[in-house]
Amino acid sequence: MVYRGSHPVDEYNNPNFFPGMFPTLFPYGLGGFDDKQRDVPLSFQLQARYSLNLSDRGFRYHHNYMFVVWNILQCRIAHLHTTFTCRKSNFHTVARSITQLSPETLNRLASRLEMEHKISDLCADEKNALNLLKHVNTIAARVPGSEASKFLIRTEIRSYFGYFGLPHLFFTFNPSVAHSPIFQVMYGDLNVDLSQRFPKLVSARERAIRLAHDPVAAANFFEFSVTCCFQYLLGWDYGRRQSTACGGLFGRLRAFYGTSE
Repeated sequence: MVYRGSHPVDEYNNPNFFPGMFPTLFPYGLGGFDDKQRDVPLSFQLQARYSLNLSDRGFRYHHNYMFVVWNILQCRIAHLHTTFTCRKSNFHTVARSITQLSPETLNRLASRLEMEHKISDLCADEKNALNLLKHVNTIAARVPGSEASKFLIRTEIRSYFGYFGLPHLFFTFNPSVAHSPIFQVMYGDLNVDLSQRFPKLVSARERAIRLAHDPVAAANFFEFSVTCCFQYLLGWDYGRRQSTACGGLFGRLRAFYGTSE
């Protein structure tokens, strides 16, 4: 299961990739990602989410597992949802130029730009590849954290303004994870009594260690807090995707838009 060699292991359609990388998490060498022998197909994202929410918290407590999973997931989203756009008048010229480019030319150009070489030192093929950047835009609206995804969020917010009007309220919601008794219960501390107004908690140092030890529980706590805020304080019905009949603190909500930093 532990591979050795000078060539990297393929991460696509390779069910042995994760069992070979994390033998302590997959002791029998089974249960890898992208297994075509499954009776029911399972996407990479759903299986990753399932592994992090198992009752056995070995996956979420591993020091590297979730970072590797997120890195591979981010790369796959970038590969599948990154597109090029250009003007209609330049489409045929740009398309022909792209098909004539070779990976070697792009690698040489990237290396020269990284070393801050002069443009006059580039060969003809490298100059043609550089000129394409003036006519081609990269769109990656579905890649989380990218500039294009942030631009998409701003565009959607402006669309809300045009349809619903200007918002009446803007607020930042930042629940404190380290000081919350609810998070301590989600972490697994059964000694916390939520029926008390001020439950007795462990020391601040221990709470900080728990937060760093289980970021999945912290993410679940944040989602739980946001849902409770809109459901019980602002009167939003998530099932019907509209305000409840009684509304909330500020009456009945017509719409809201939220995003995380």
